[in-house]
Amino acid sequence: MRYRSKKYKNELQQVSKEPVSLAEAVEKVKAFSSAKFDQSVECVLHLGVDPKQADQIVRGAISLPYGIGKQKKVIAFCEGPDVEAANKAGAVEAGCDELIKKVSDGWMDFDVAVASPKVMGKVSKLGRMLGPQGKMPSPKKGTVTDDVATTVAEFTAGKVEFKNDAGGNVQIVVGKQSFEAGKLIGNVEAFVTHIKRIKPAAAKGTYIKKMCMSATMSPAVDVIF
Repeated sequence: MRYRSKKYKNELQQVSKEPVSLAEAVEKVKAFSSAKFDQSVECVLHLGVDPKQADQIVRGAISLPYGIGKQKKVIAFCEGPDVEAANKAGAVEAGCDELIKKVSDGWMDFDVAVASPKVMGKVSKLGRMLGPQGKMPSPKKGTVTDDVATTVAEFTAGKVEFKNDAGGNVQIVVGKQSFEAGKLIGNVEAFVTHIKRIKPAAAKGTYIKKMCMSATMSPAVDVIF
């Protein structure tokens, strides 16, 4: 059985068994204090999709209006002028053959990998390494792009990737507890709006079945959506 601290149990008792408004949920999550650090705040949507069907997968990336309070380490697989542009945009590493070898030798100190379509034929050999960690560049995630520099800048600033899990849940970080309530609300609203916009045509019935928010070490709060 997973250990829960006394503070966590006390906070759990304060959580309503009924869904609350987004504003109330944000205030509740901001008030949680079971950790001694600035916890990340997450939003989870339970979707009415069949994850086993390829045409019902919900995945992509979004730049939230107020960021997430954290910069990411981004690398760029590219050639020619794109290398210098990617470095100027904030990439921790940029290049092609040498970078591919460095990663294939085991270097994984990065959060996101971006690639130019021109080099994907070479980058594809890294699929077995990067795929299981969710770091493989993909057009569906917006990480295979002709505009390498802009994409590097967006992900460095905190652009968030997402993909539904086997249970049909989509989860992303929407900020930090220290964020103003209005900024957390704005980020959540932007995320929900985006998920609605990319609803798979094959998904039938209720699309968003449940929504909740939590901090890194806090209980979840159900939200009315």
